[in-house]
Amino acid sequence: MPLKILLNGSRGRMGVAIANVAEANGAVIQLACDAGDNPCAGAADCEAIIDFSFHEVTPGIAELAVEQNLPLVIGTTGHTPEEKAAILETVKGKIPVVWAGNYSVGVNTLNYLTRKAAAILGEHYEPEVMEMHHHHKKDAPSGTAERLIEILKEGYALNDDQVVHGREGLVGARPQKEIGVHAIRGGDIVGEHTVYFIGDGERIELTHKATDRKIFAQGAVRAAAWAVGKEAAVYNMEDVLGLTD
Repeated sequence: MPLKILLNGSRGRMGVAIANVAEANGAVIQLACDAGDNPCAGAADCEAIIDFSFHEVTPGIAELAVEQNLPLVIGTTGHTPEEKAAILETVKGKIPVVWAGNYSVGVNTLNYLTRKAAAILGEHYEPEVMEMHHHHKKDAPSGTAERLIEILKEGYALNDDQVVHGREGLVGARPQKEIGVHAIRGGDIVGEHTVYFIGDGERIELTHKATDRKIFAQGAVRAAAWAVGKEAAVYNMEDVLGLTD
């Protein structure tokens, strides 16, 4: 039987993509919701919730998921620290949640390789992150870039104050303990992320380029199916793919 999904944000770019790939990936959109709709209606007939909506909407969707005891996949980005805290408090110990900035298998492989490269290369190679997206994207850096930054912070033992978003003016020499982050917006770029490890005499570039949103949609449906029956906890796509070693 196909997995019955409640899709919130169904009329957005990702919502449409998920609806288009659901059947081919063993799922059916049992209930499609968007702004102005009532996601509570018919939720009891669903087996999982996928949310690709707006950051201010996700806390309420998390409450619905807990009420209906449904696993939740969060693909929405741009949450404030307060919203993130509220969502985590709502779901803590109650339902399985897969929360990722990017559901592409390739991007999560990039996450894995970034972690390994940071461990191998160490402080002799300075890390920088660049991301590119279409001109409609509202948040920066992207959720995918945020995850890469977190991996680099862990690998280099750095804190938020050592993450620099762009550079302008007489900023001085680059400190060794720093992560530079750069965001480019334009046209219809689906998504491109590069992690640079820059040393004296050489540099390593790890890049993922997305050309079709279906890769994210397929990953989100895969995450929803994986989450069914899992213990109550917050997971990421690396857990889904078994890339956590």
